[in-house]
Amino acid sequence: MKKFQVWFAAILMAAGLGLVAPAPASASYCGLVWGSLAKAEAALSRAQLTDVRTGQHYCFDRLVVDLNGPVQGYTVRYVPAVVQDGSGLPVPLRGRAFLQVTVNAPAYDDGGHATYNPADRNELTNVGGYQTFRQVAWAGSFEGYSTLGLGVRGRLPFRVFTLDGPGTGSRLVVDVAHYW
Repeated sequence: MKKFQVWFAAILMAAGLGLVAPAPASASYCGLVWGSLAKAEAALSRAQLTDVRTGQHYCFDRLVVDLNGPVQGYTVRYVPAVVQDGSGLPVPLRGRAFLQVTVNAPAYDDGGHATYNPADRNELTNVGGYQTFRQVAWAGSFEGYSTLGLGVRGRLPFRVFTLDGPGTGSRLVVDVAHYW
């Protein structure tokens, strides 16, 4: 019994000295150090939106918005409700948190012809079986801005970045982590 008490005291002392302490609370999932605050670039693009795609990755779900030229500006932020461009009407979304993704580019050309016209405005892509995404919906394109609603399972950290290509086009990428 005395041996047990000695070992127990040694373990408690080691833990008290930080030798056997758990990882710090700031440790992140998959090494991701993203946050959940709004991300934005202010410029207006001369490109037009042409497609919306999604994909699944080990640590996050990905939304990709294709443009036929360089991405110049965007705003991605959590909102209480995503609203339609122009009318301000709410866009119904599944999920417990909602990202409003606004690309500073229209979904129509200079002649007013659609460059992106989804078959189903409420389900831009099938995200069934995704770990984080619940729904991707079209909120519209108005006065040079195009908006999508992204329903997610919770207010999780995300990142936003742009990629060149293919060709003269570019992509706006929104990754939402599976966990904190």
